[in-house]
Amino acid sequence: MDLDVFVAAHRAEWERLDQLLRRRRHLTGAETDELVTLYQRTATHLSQVQASAPDPALTSRLTTLVARARSAVVGARKSTWRDAAHFFTAGFPAACYRTRYWWVPTGIVFTLLVAVIGWWIAGNPEVQGAIAAPEEVREMTREGGAYETYYTESPAAAFSAQVWTNNAQVAAISLAFGALLGIPVVWVLLMNAVNVGVGVGLMAAAGRLDVFMGLILPHGLLELTAVFVAAGVGLRLGWTVIDPGRRTRRAALAQEGRAAIGMAIGLAAVLFVSGLIEGFVTPSGLPTWGRITIGIVAEAAFLVYVFVVGRRAYLAGETGDIVEADRAAEAPVAA
Repeated sequence: MDLDVFVAAHRAEWERLDQLLRRRRHLTGAETDELVTLYQRTATHLSQVQASAPDPALTSRLTTLVARARSAVVGARKSTWRDAAHFFTAGFPAACYRTRYWWVPTGIVFTLLVAVIGWWIAGNPEVQGAIAAPEEVREMTREGGAYETYYTESPAAAFSAQVWTNNAQVAAISLAFGALLGIPVVWVLLMNAVNVGVGVGLMAAAGRLDVFMGLILPHGLLELTAVFVAAGVGLRLGWTVIDPGRRTRRAALAQEGRAAIGMAIGLAAVLFVSGLIEGFVTPSGLPTWGRITIGIVAEAAFLVYVFVVGRRAYLAGETGDIVEADRAAEAPVAA
């Protein structure tokens, strides 16, 4: 694109749009129609400039002009409680369902990796010795040891808040840094798999794997599923950088990024529930089967939420992105 020729060809339209915006309260019907037409054209011009000749000064000028015109044409829209309700009943579950082909395999690979690491550690005393001294291992795995007191050494409310904060940070890292080709996401998953695998291996070697599973499953099912969803979305975002599909890379990243931000909010709510379970149910005096049952019920509820409610919303056209009226106009892209 020859930028000087492009500006010369369309400057009059932009100046006319600016003129109409300055006196929009006194426009005739014909002038109002003209304003709408010029807004649509200018939005397309902005998209063309961003895609072909991203001049900062011109992009800034047209962005401001399009934003003013959008406000004049569609008016300002305020978020309401109805928007929040729609997000949690349609947008968020649909986004989780839409990304299922990323986070379900992620969860399967993670689980297999934990099993392999745990089996390797449990069957190799020399590996256990490399992790910690024998006295330290016995202290961690004995009855009333570190793996058990971890859940009871702090007040339930404070511990629940701490757990929620930590897990939300893990999910946020996966979502925020997914655009870096997903590499940080893989690293976070690997570190978490190693941590869980070490616990499985050491407790299995001590003959107390049932105790460990009774401690981790009540909250871990829902907690890890939320982490898998965040990781899957982060990996999808990283893949979008490589292959944006039929969208421009800018438009694809914008769409997936907006959906990822929304999912961060939804996953924070999911992790809040798992934090409550970890803070109040895991260290409780309930029998092991009772605590695990609560964890299974919470996990089943989330899966129904995604694969029933989310599937229905997805088939109805929901993607987890913001409503179309709030999105920037985009120029058509040839297939």
